Amino acid sequence: MPAMVAPGFIRSVFPQTRVGKCAMPVRTYATHPSQPTLRGTPFIISSMSRRTAPLAPTAQPRQAGSRSNACRRGGAEPCYVALNAAQDRLAVANYGSGSIAVYRLDDASGVPRDAPEVLRRHSGSGPVADRQDGPHAHCVCFSPDQRWLYHVDLGADAVFAYPFDAETGAVGDPCVAYAAPAGSGPRHLTFHPTLPVAVLASELASTLTLLRIDDGALVATQTVSTLPVDFAGQNIAGHLCINRAGDRVYVTNRGHDSIAVFALVMNGSMSLLQHVPSGGASPRAFVLLEDQRQLVLVNEEAGNVAVFSILSNGTLAPHHQVLPVPGAVFVFVR
Repeated sequence: MPAMVAPGFIRSVFPQTRVGKCAMPVRTYATHPSQPTLRGTPFIISSMSRRTAPLAPTAQPRQAGSRSNACRRGGAEPCYVALNAAQDRLAVANYGSGSIAVYRLDDASGVPRDAPEVLRRHSGSGPVADRQDGPHAHCVCFSPDQRWLYHVDLGADAVFAYPFDAETGAVGDPCVAYAAPAGSGPRHLTFHPTLPVAVLASELASTLTLLRIDDGALVATQTVSTLPVDFAGQNIAGHLCINRAGDRVYVTNRGHDSIAVFALVMNGSMSLLQHVPSGGASPRAFVLLEDQRQLVLVNEEAGNVAVFSILSNGTLAPHHQVLPVPGAVFVFVR
């Protein structure tokens, strides 16, 4: 990793090829911070493999890690994973089958048990025929109060909410927490660190929607475009993140090839601060290293990793530093 990247923090960049014995592309991960045998171990899923496996972090930056366990994934093309606060349940979104799976983690080892404890699939479709022919689960996440498990479905234009019992791990019957505009293709949902609000990125519409949390329901209060007003080309929204302070929102544009930075104020509104070129085609994923004041971004089609400084006002400045990684789709930190 180049010197401008904070040393010791970037653990691996995953390419869209086979690396060692790990089938790629790796789509996302969640870390297990407290289990003694797996502290800091990422749970990583491969959409090409038939299994979901935690990979141990590696001291070698160019290696993907070593597999410590594998389990049946419970669906086709898994693309997103999430741990609950107690770190005893792992939820997986399966894009291809439009389903979600919930695994109980072994008390002794912290790894998923072989079969999912819960497996749910929705129906539904949207007007964008080549992307919304059926349900496509794109994100799962537990609510901050741990009472709900949310499932963001790009194909069904909906965010579903399942009642979740944090004591037993039981998952109840779902309801539609938010019905997205037809054809918008909701992709990722993230929660504010202190306020009862969430932000939803819709891939096909290239929008961000600010949502008020109301006992599991998500009520839209504002929707903004992720694109400049004068952009007329093709684009899909990508990765989404809110910073620790809860006052900046970052989202990638794949097509415009940029990162959009928004201010998020306490009264619950977003305003655009910046579009910064991503340094390559199709910016897919990034990680904020706030202590180091850096953002590290993977450009999938360009096959590179670009580094940005986080300025004092939360906007970004490129380092003009690029690391070639052909087919890169994800970067994680330890």
